[in-house]
Amino acid sequence: MSPSRPGRPPGRGRDERTVGPADTVPTGPEGVPDDTVLVEELLGRRPAGDFEVVVRAEGGTPAVIENAPFLHDGTPMPTRYWLVDPALREAVSRLESAGGVRQAEAEIPPDRIAEAHERYRSARDAAIDPDRPGPRPSGGVGGTRQGVKCLHAHLAWWLTGADDPVGEWTARRIGLHPS
Repeated sequence: MSPSRPGRPPGRGRDERTVGPADTVPTGPEGVPDDTVLVEELLGRRPAGDFEVVVRAEGGTPAVIENAPFLHDGTPMPTRYWLVDPALREAVSRLESAGGVRQAEAEIPPDRIAEAHERYRSARDAAIDPDRPGPRPSGGVGGTRQGVKCLHAHLAWWLTGADDPVGEWTARRIGLHPS
């Protein structure tokens, strides 16, 4: 894992970033990583909606994906950013199992968490056609309306460069960000 917040590497996608070490990735035609296959392997299943890799491990494997606001079947997808890197997922899972969600809520002012949820919701909703009928994704980070539900979702969003105090708190606890 990288000791600090990742920067944008040269030659990557529009907002793609890099974090921590990983194995070399398989590529498709023209040497481009086959992200669909890689993400399927990382998730252990086929993604249920469209996505884009926005953060990669140093070796090129996907670390964070940005999900479309709706799944292929039209179901709203409130979790815009998904942590797919196995080492990061495991580190965050250990933190959560040790009471990390309650700790984050106790240490981060509620108004800062609420502001982060609003920024997340607003950015996600801006990607949705205002004339689209039917149900829409709701809530903020990971679909949460208030407080903290999932440190994984917060860290994933923070790794994209977002101002997320819970993501930053999580990064510090797992050694991605200096204290």
